[in-house]
Amino acid sequence: MGTAMPNAGRPAFYTVKEAARILRVDAATLYRAIRDDAFPAVRVRTRYVIPAAALDKLISEAAESGGCVDVARLAAERRTAREIERMNGGAS
Repeated sequence: MGTAMPNAGRPAFYTVKEAARILRVDAATLYRAIRDDAFPAVRVRTRYVIPAAALDKLISEAAESGGCVDVARLAAERRTAREIERMNGGAS
């Protein structure tokens, strides 16, 4: 008797190769962006996975804005927010 898997219809995470295919970019491009902290990913030991929610958010922002979504700018804002939080001792 099998147990139903959560999110069985859709993955919660994509491999870098799968995400690159969805975004229509080369996997090496996506790996570089991840290593440069310019694309959201989760690192599990030596492997990266891309949250489906991150792809959904990027797609939604592009559709809503009607323009170019600059992932590097979003990453820079994320880094700045983390730096401010760290300087404030973790207090928001």
